[in-house]
Parts: sequence; C-alpha cells; structure tokens
Amino acid sequence: MRIDKFLWSTRYFKTRNMGTEACKKGQVKINDQVTKPAREVYPMDKIVVRKNQINYQFTVLDIPKSRVGAKLVDLYRKDTTPKEAFEHNELLQYSKDYYRKKGIGRPTKKDRREIDEYLDVHSDQEE
Repeated sequence: MRIDKFLWSTRYFKTRNMGTEACKKGQVKINDQVTKPAREVYPMDKIVVRKNQINYQFTVLDIPKSRVGAKLVDLYRKDTTPKEAFEHNELLQYSKDYYRKKGIGRPTKKDRREIDEYLDVHSDQEE
C-alpha cells in the first residue's frame, strides 16, 4: 500500500490528499528517509510523521484493506511517540494563550475580570 493511502486509512490525515501533501513537503519519513507519496509501506517499517509540530512515530504492524475505524487503528500500527513531544506541544499552547502585547487593543472580558479581582483584593487590604 502507498504511504499516503496508509496514513489516510489509519486516520493520521482526514483526506488522502492531505497525506500526499505532507509527503511532498518532506513531513513523512520511512526508516529515517524522506519519502514520496507513492512509496510502498510494508510491515515493520518505522514511520515518522510531522503533524501539528509533533513528530508522531509508529511501527507498521499490518496493512489495512481500506480506511479503518478509530478503535481499530491500533491493530495496524504500534505507536512509539515519546511523551516529551506532547508535553512540548502543551507548553507551546500555554505560551500562545497568555501572550498579548501590552497596550494592544482593549482588555478582553477575562482581562477585565482579573483586573477587577486584583483591585478588589487590594482595596480590601487597605481597609
């Protein structure tokens, strides 16, 4: 089976075309070699897919006949992605949430509540 079709059938990508594009961009490696979308996949191949700033690593166990349900994906691959990859992504998410340049635009509703809470706490201490 082709690598782009395998990635689609094991639900790494929503469409086969997205799998093809990832291969063309060099985001898919089989046995540490960047591959083309038409490259054949065989059992025991080690695949690395870069998606959403995470390098997913897995080993092919079997080749599915067609697209499989989410619960059956583990029959066809063994996930070996290190937990550090997900932790790094979580830290990036936190940094995006709290980053806003000072003085840019009006305060958000959340900012307004935090300011009000801060002022309430400090005014209580003065009394």
